[in-house]
Amino acid sequence: METNYFTEYENLEIHELMLKDRPRQEAYYNAILRNRELFKDKIVLDVGAGTGILSAFCANAGARLVYAIEASNLAAIAVELIHDNNLTSIVKVIKCKVEEFELPTNAEKVDIIVSEWMGFYLLHEGMLDSVLFARDKFLKPDGLMFPTECTIFVAPCSLPSLFDYYSNVDGVKMDKFARKLRLQKSTRPEITQLKPNDLLHEGVVFHWMNLMDVSVDELAEIQFKEVVAIQKAGKHQGFCIWFDVLFPGDDSVVLSTSPLSPETHWKQCVVVLPEDSCENLEEKSPIAFQINMKRNPNDVRKYNLEVELLDANLEEHPVPCPCHMTKCILTEAHLKMMDT
Repeated sequence: METNYFTEYENLEIHELMLKDRPRQEAYYNAILRNRELFKDKIVLDVGAGTGILSAFCANAGARLVYAIEASNLAAIAVELIHDNNLTSIVKVIKCKVEEFELPTNAEKVDIIVSEWMGFYLLHEGMLDSVLFARDKFLKPDGLMFPTECTIFVAPCSLPSLFDYYSNVDGVKMDKFARKLRLQKSTRPEITQLKPNDLLHEGVVFHWMNLMDVSVDELAEIQFKEVVAIQKAGKHQGFCIWFDVLFPGDDSVVLSTSPLSPETHWKQCVVVLPEDSCENLEEKSPIAFQINMKRNPNDVRKYNLEVELLDANLEEHPVPCPCHMTKCILTEAHLKMMDT
């Protein structure tokens, strides 16, 4: 299974997709090249270097030495890229898993770890484990991680392309096909690009972590329970999950996969609700839900994602809560009186 993971990344079309993802490329380019003072004369470790382009960015930013670690046969392409850009004196491409890598005898630890490890809904693919292994073994105590902070968001949403589109396809009603399609899609997360107008809420933080101190054990299972008040009327047909990552430096760069940001190859992860759970909701209607993201016991690089709708009448609401339930209206009014 582990061999298949690295073999899949030898497919150059995957790297073509990533290299043409301008928000991804620009985020890493800007995070590295606009913070040259952080890279000048530093030692960098690029975990999962792929084609070697991030290693080249680091060298161009002034790094003294870059270890480009790539476990797949793509390492041969990285060697060629580094050679063609006259960076062989700085970037050392090493074909191995980072777990098998050893620093040269008497070599100092690295100042910076750079990696593009993010998968769908951030954690899918489980490459973060390798990055954290590298942090614990190779990074200096005052070192930096690129990126350094990660946030996962979730928001209730409508899915008109899945629920409304098939009511009239070139004059043909396809409701029964659509019902079976939705049933199929509700059994696993859907990777798709939502339109900003599909969101019924701007999103709440589902999970946040700092890569300087998060542990692998903390990634085994992530649970989240919340009540949110719909910010625009619409039909609640699913939950949209996306992530942002933040890079260090005075010129802080954020790479966002939100529906409100330019499209990336990650798109968003959508959990489709069963048809009988969908509701037309008015603005300020409360939605109570719980999400559980847990490692798949049969494949640690993947996660099982479960979303459960809860009874908003029984769950504790945040304070203040802008929903239209009487108890929240009264609480909000009381808080406003206390402020005056």
